[in-house]
Amino acid sequence: MKKIILLSALSLTLLSPKVAMGANTYEVAKGDTLTKIASEYDVSIDELLKTNSAIKDANQIRIGQIINLPASNTTVNQKESQSVEQRVLSLVNEERSKSGLPPLEMDTAVSNVAILKSEDMRDNNYFNHTSPSYGSPFDMMKSFGVSYEYAGENIAAGQPSADAVMKSWMNSPGHKANILNKNYTHIGIGHVTGGKYAHYWTQQFIGN
Repeated sequence: MKKIILLSALSLTLLSPKVAMGANTYEVAKGDTLTKIASEYDVSIDELLKTNSAIKDANQIRIGQIINLPASNTTVNQKESQSVEQRVLSLVNEERSKSGLPPLEMDTAVSNVAILKSEDMRDNNYFNHTSPSYGSPFDMMKSFGVSYEYAGENIAAGQPSADAVMKSWMNSPGHKANILNKNYTHIGIGHVTGGKYAHYWTQQFIGN
């Protein structure tokens, strides 16, 4: 079973999990509507209805019902020539530009730490800023030789694409605040697949 969840360092905001059964199905949770699910996965209601012929009324879905998701929208858009991490970086900098902030630069060392964090969450079956292997994200960065004056972290699990995870982060005040923090100058991004939630995402931010 895969859940879609988010956590942002410092604000420690955990969003209500959205439960999915796999990369192309979604289990309806309390408060869900077809419109909400369509928005989360960047598909139209018509597309959802076409792939779920048993749904006769878009306003009548029940908790626990399994919704089939259009396959083309459950993976990274094949038209994107960028890597998943580069796509996240582009989206981050688009949002910063809208707010009159300078772009963040991808930092290889920080990205390596972010990838390790995502792998650690997957391999050790946890979802938290504090790693049983490396401690807090701040301790983890320091242990790998990353120096900083300011630092933060966003994590997420379950979102199937860069666009989906950025949409979730930007809809959460704590995560959005990290993305638009004027003190940050560099970012590391780590995405891995597999494990309980199928997709694990880490953004680590630093400023010097």
